Amino acid sequence: MHALVRSVWNEPRPPNPPARGWRDRALVVVLVTVTVLEGVMRPDLHWRAVSVTITAGLVLTLLWRRSRPLLTVAIAFGVCALSPLVMNGDPLEMYTLVFLLLLSYALCRWGSGREVVIGLAIILVKVSDSMVSDHPGLPDVIGGWAVISVSIAAGGALRYRARARARELDKVKLLERVQLARDLHDTVAHHVSAMAIRAQAGLATSASHPDAATDALRVIEAEASRALAEMSTMVRVLRQNQPADREPGRRVTDLRELASRGRSGPAVDVEISGDVDDLPPSVEAAIYRLAQESITNARRHARHATRVEVRVTADDTSVRLRVTDDGDGGPAHPASRPGYGLIGMSERAGLLGGTCEAGPNPDRGWTVTAVLPRTGTAS
Repeated sequence: MHALVRSVWNEPRPPNPPARGWRDRALVVVLVTVTVLEGVMRPDLHWRAVSVTITAGLVLTLLWRRSRPLLTVAIAFGVCALSPLVMNGDPLEMYTLVFLLLLSYALCRWGSGREVVIGLAIILVKVSDSMVSDHPGLPDVIGGWAVISVSIAAGGALRYRARARARELDKVKLLERVQLARDLHDTVAHHVSAMAIRAQAGLATSASHPDAATDALRVIEAEASRALAEMSTMVRVLRQNQPADREPGRRVTDLRELASRGRSGPAVDVEISGDVDDLPPSVEAAIYRLAQESITNARRHARHATRVEVRVTADDTSVRLRVTDDGDGGPAHPASRPGYGLIGMSERAGLLGGTCEAGPNPDRGWTVTAVLPRTGTAS
């Protein structure tokens, strides 16, 4: 019990309570009008002018019930408790005071933990004092506590519903950031690897082939431009505070752009078979990124590799990707030290309900196999 009270006491106020502007002002105008009409039309109302003035003044606290819930509760319930001092012992009996339920609701909806505890203590003292001094019957006592409890419970329920919604949004944002980080890793790693390999080839052949340096610079410039373009797209999404694009726009047919003749590094051969025209964008993007990362890993880690084969096969239910290299295996391969690349590939396939496996071939080389459902949804 002590731990529960302490956790509630330390609970922060919900962030950025929404402002309602004209709605709050309209509510105040309506309640002030109702207060005046009640003062005019109730013949049994004592201290008519004082009651109407106090009640109309308390209605104004509704304007700050979101930003200052404890202050509004303290003012409203405190004034109601002290009003008999200026009314010759008579309590404030305006029906319009039912709006105080909105203040108790607002306290539990937008107050911090300690504000809720203090505010509820104020409400408890005031309501208990009224029930003792007014001597109501048992049905009135039960009914009064039930109404107040409903308003408090409604505020608490919506408070925790909003917190659950905020946690869900945070989870979605985190997934978006992870996906952006994965795409950024795939893009930068692929292009930077190509630039590094071409630069090494240019340096190695510059003495015997002076034009090799020029060719290498052209390739490096093209790869750098592609990397910057894709990075700019991702950074623009983050800066504009918009939802991350879960479908980067790459298609299966774009895999042909990854093919190369092996002038520097292993040759990349791409073959696509089956119907890939109506695949969901998420599946096409995933196949492209998985193949891109597999080629990057082969260029980095497959020693003495001369060829990388990329095969994509689509049927009525699934799309299968197979990337094989003919390099030497051994401890240099990333499987002995899994990094963000292989982990990201497995996660990307899993998000779409598929699988991704990587391992050595029986003789030599390495194979990455990914199978994704054609619908792009987890079962």
